[in-house]
Amino acid sequence: METKKKIRIGDLLVQNQVITHDQLMAALGEQKKTGKKLGRTLIDLNYLSEIELLNFLSRQLQIPFIDIAQYQRDDSVVSGLPESIARRFRVMLLENNEHDVLLAMADPTDLMGLDELTRILKKRIRQAVVKEGDLLNAIDQVYRRTNEIVSFADQLHDELADNDFDFNSLITSTEVAEAPVVKLLQSIFEDAVQINASDIHIEPDETVLRIRQRVDGILNEQILNEVKIASALVVRLKLMAGLNISEKRLPQDGRFSIQVKGKALDIRLSTLPVSTGESIVMRLLDHSQGLLDLSKLGIPENILNRFKKHIKNPHGLILVTGPTGSGKTTTLYAALSEVNAPDTKIITAEDPVEYSIPRINQSQVNDKVGLTFASVLRSALRQDPDILLVGEIRDIETAEIAIRASITGHLVFSTLHTNSAIESATRLLDMGVEGYILASALQVIIAQRLVRRICDHCLSSTDIEESQKNWLLDVLKEDSKNIDFKHGKGCQNCNQTGYKGRIGVYELLEMTTETLDALRKNDSAAFTHAATKTPNYKSFSECALNFVRQGVTTLDEVMRITGSGV
Repeated sequence: METKKKIRIGDLLVQNQVITHDQLMAALGEQKKTGKKLGRTLIDLNYLSEIELLNFLSRQLQIPFIDIAQYQRDDSVVSGLPESIARRFRVMLLENNEHDVLLAMADPTDLMGLDELTRILKKRIRQAVVKEGDLLNAIDQVYRRTNEIVSFADQLHDELADNDFDFNSLITSTEVAEAPVVKLLQSIFEDAVQINASDIHIEPDETVLRIRQRVDGILNEQILNEVKIASALVVRLKLMAGLNISEKRLPQDGRFSIQVKGKALDIRLSTLPVSTGESIVMRLLDHSQGLLDLSKLGIPENILNRFKKHIKNPHGLILVTGPTGSGKTTTLYAALSEVNAPDTKIITAEDPVEYSIPRINQSQVNDKVGLTFASVLRSALRQDPDILLVGEIRDIETAEIAIRASITGHLVFSTLHTNSAIESATRLLDMGVEGYILASALQVIIAQRLVRRICDHCLSSTDIEESQKNWLLDVLKEDSKNIDFKHGKGCQNCNQTGYKGRIGVYELLEMTTETLDALRKNDSAAFTHAATKTPNYKSFSECALNFVRQGVTTLDEVMRITGSGV
């Protein structure tokens, strides 16, 4: 490759009047403090956008600018460049021909990196410039650990055959860090982190081992033929979680913390005996993200403002409801953080304690030793609290203590597993809670679900089916002609699913004279009727439909959360 002169990107930007000389000087000063590259520093200081910089580099260097998120790459070609090299130089191999290669680069001005890559590839390099964030996402997708997982599973299978299934010696050997079971688990966790999985399922079958990861609420499956390694994985994970490795007949729960790809993960582990061994499910909690601010959860402003008003009240019962995995805990913790102050005593009863919050007294429920929600609540009330959090109302005893606490000067937060805000109050009546007591305590119910977002990179207009148009008209009284429906066509960025990430859909039900009267009479039907007539009440479907109008999600997702479709 011909020798290229060192490119002084800052001087070129000034000469072409993209930035001023003063801005360049300020950026160089900031660069000395942070150690970041000049281009990234200019972007961070808002002197120009990333697209402006990349288009400028494309023109100056006479190289193409490629949208890597839309590029139809061949992963077998891409993986021809080792992952360590791709990450070190922020590059991706897009074409590999007989005499040259096409290399996508986040920084095409890095001549030292280019020289090193020329030495490694031993071919002439054609450059293309790409957005760094999109490039890193693409690298995460291509260099997933699926092949690595299969390889380590093979190694572990061979070692188990040699050792005659001596699991304990395998797991506790002095060379534990090099044991295939450890490498396999590390690869499984790294793969889960790369694709932002919330859960990992390890399920032995008759002839195969299934590893499934929940991404954006949907399970993705990888099948391993080495079913015999399941027991070794279970033993190792039980040891990590401090569980009894000899107990295989009863379910067990535990937790442990690990560092994966620079993230601090707290893992909640659950085992369940099944006919083919033991099934394990792990919930991944990313502590490196910290607690979310209530205003950053995506709650619509009209609902957020009303909810904030209620959590500032001195007493009463506030319920956050929804199915498992709907984000209830995130909302509760964000609400507690909002009211967490030096002059406020907050005590929680949780199962389990998911995140530690400074200044809040968090108690872990333990049914085995008699430390139930009800018993923790009784003790907490003797600790002079202002605010109580009950992780979940599961029985009449817990419900009555929580409600009585809320009508004796305490603000009480709790959750229920119900499908809607309206169902939550009627569920308490069905449990046996007296309506007149509930009416004295209940202030507001916020219910939530999560719907998948359409991938920004492949978003496009679409038509909907006739049956969906009819559903829209019959259920939501909405004419489909008034909406420009969007969907994701599927691209490399969203793994061809058309969706990337999730957003919350909320219902907020505030108590009125009519709903409280119905509760006092223990009349569930009257309560439901009055609740639907409450001012400002919007159902899940109506809230989600707003996201459809905005092009954030699809009608399929609206129908999925209402149980009416996909």
